[in-house]
Amino acid sequence: MNTLRSRTRDPKVAPSIVRHGKQTSPGPVSTIAKVVAVAVAVALVSAASLAAIAAWDVSNSIKPSVHLVGEKTAAPAPALGVIPQIGAIDGGVNLLLVGSDSRQGQDPVFGTGKDAAGVLNDVTMLLHISKDHTNATVVSFPRDMFVSIPSCPDPTGRHFSSMTSQKINTTLTYGGLPCTVLTVSKLTGLDIPYAAMIQFSGVMAMSTAVGGVPVCVAEKIEDKYTGTFLDPGMHTLSGYAALQFLRTRHGVGDGSDLGRISNQQVFLSSLMRTIKSADTLSNPIKLYALAKAAVSNMTVSESLNNVNTMVQIALALKDISLDKVVFIQYPTGYVAGGVEPIPSAATALMAAIKADQPVALSGGTGPGQIGSVVESPAPVPSPATSGTPVPTPPATGAPVTVLPSQVTGQTAAEQTCSKGRTLKQQ
Repeated sequence: MNTLRSRTRDPKVAPSIVRHGKQTSPGPVSTIAKVVAVAVAVALVSAASLAAIAAWDVSNSIKPSVHLVGEKTAAPAPALGVIPQIGAIDGGVNLLLVGSDSRQGQDPVFGTGKDAAGVLNDVTMLLHISKDHTNATVVSFPRDMFVSIPSCPDPTGRHFSSMTSQKINTTLTYGGLPCTVLTVSKLTGLDIPYAAMIQFSGVMAMSTAVGGVPVCVAEKIEDKYTGTFLDPGMHTLSGYAALQFLRTRHGVGDGSDLGRISNQQVFLSSLMRTIKSADTLSNPIKLYALAKAAVSNMTVSESLNNVNTMVQIALALKDISLDKVVFIQYPTGYVAGGVEPIPSAATALMAAIKADQPVALSGGTGPGQIGSVVESPAPVPSPATSGTPVPTPPATGAPVTVLPSQVTGQTAAEQTCSKGRTLKQQ
């Protein structure tokens, strides 16, 4: 209080007695500069803190991991307060993503009873990112494809016997995620160090985290089994609607699983465009938010049980051009009760991936897709495909492998539309 009085001018003292040094009022430019400097400092500190908290939060949302045969354990997850060093992963990546149809612990809206008790891998996709991070290939394996299943460990420590011919979607039932990885590794000849299994709720959360995914529907989709009814036109799907769109089989293409895969490629290519256009892959905070949406309903391999590793893999995709991200349906032909691989086409596909080469499609889209409605590289005749138009290969970089016509799919740059199927056609 005394200090306050000593600094207060006494009205009885003449103004001439009170003297002060000359002070210069700060100019507007100086004031603005100081405000901006403080704001930037606060923003930087806040961003770093949020990144650390987000990393810790996501790490604590990850479910217990599973050990793949022969895998190395990843580094421990970051602790609270530790700011992760964000950077793309070194070298190439092979990651198997499995979609389980299990309803265990899920919302009753997904169904109950006998159908809900199964544990099958309805979706099995392999992501390959080249060593130089210039191209990526996503291969979908039909759930009804007959393959040879190797001897797989089960959770009790025993082993299931090998089988010469079973549908690939049964591998999750026999030996869980490690068995699915072993089977795909044997089928493709690739080393697959990373794997993740996601459930229904995770798909819903991820589609919502990006603000919805716009899809093009060329013909009316009607599916009473998944409750998917969409008129021709553009639809932005998120949450439950997005999940059911991915699950629909009766309402697209020829009603087969092959039609469902190509319909899923319509969605996935749009998801990739959405993520890239929103700069999600350049924003660590957005990346962690997307990771949070996924891992809460995801089981990962020990090698992937670290949020930093997840973000590093995502960052490896950041600078890959959309036309260098190719979604492919593993080449198969129909047999009694399902489909089986087409050896020559499958060998060509896997040889290109093993050689880390970018690929170009010559076989067009699958039965659940219609055309491309966006600009794409100008087609040129290719001797390897007897004049079939294929995307123009880049002028520099690794040589492009033109895949046989039995291999279908699309690039992430192509906005294809879903080929619908009405109730009368089923």
